[in-house]
Amino acid sequence: MVEQRGPHLVVFTGAGISAESGIQTFRASDGLWADHPIEEVATPEGWRRDPERVLRFYDQRRDQVRRARPNAAHRALASLEQQGFAVSIITQNIDDLHERAGSRQVLHLHGEILKARSTLDPRICYPLPRGGIRLGDLCDKGSQLRPDVVWFGEGVPHFMDACETVARADLLLVVGTSLAVMPAAALLEHTPLDAPCVLVDPEARALAPPGTTALAQPAGRGVPTLVRHWKREGRLWLPETLLSEA
Repeated sequence: MVEQRGPHLVVFTGAGISAESGIQTFRASDGLWADHPIEEVATPEGWRRDPERVLRFYDQRRDQVRRARPNAAHRALASLEQQGFAVSIITQNIDDLHERAGSRQVLHLHGEILKARSTLDPRICYPLPRGGIRLGDLCDKGSQLRPDVVWFGEGVPHFMDACETVARADLLLVVGTSLAVMPAAALLEHTPLDAPCVLVDPEARALAPPGTTALAQPAGRGVPTLVRHWKREGRLWLPETLLSEA
């Protein structure tokens, strides 16, 4: 195992990083919500009304995730950790692309599509290496299995863990998110005052909160560029010439 060294890089990723691997986002004009109303497939009420429809929807998403492959941004972050840097990833994404790229410290705020969990006890989860979930698939306690994802109107069980991770950051790298989804967007408020924050996104200049450095590039270009600088220098830093030209 490679020994990790400080300082601590915390990475907060959103749908934009996975979109470059071909996974549809929810908010794009041609995204998933265009054909699937939120209230029907991503709420507890929708599950109670028509669980079969919800299961079909997530089966389709699961197939899409299995076909996708990690892109240059996922691979760059994993390579930084493998070189010995202390890297913690917090993601809003429910895919496993960070893990498949090789990252080991990944916290999924909104659950994991490749897992099923009990409707009775959320602590009971099962991996789904293949196939999906059907009505009648039960957990060990006899309750119906559901996707291990956080639906609208549900709590985010790992949010406090994410806040504690961000509070230990020496640099916060935000990638591919509009910072519009709460409570995840509030994570930035827990960043230490002396920790720089960088947002990598094609619309970064418009999205970046005050005090955040904007790198207006796609994840697959901006993240590897930063990682190359950090690996060459052996430390986390912000190359001003690069950021000013972005």
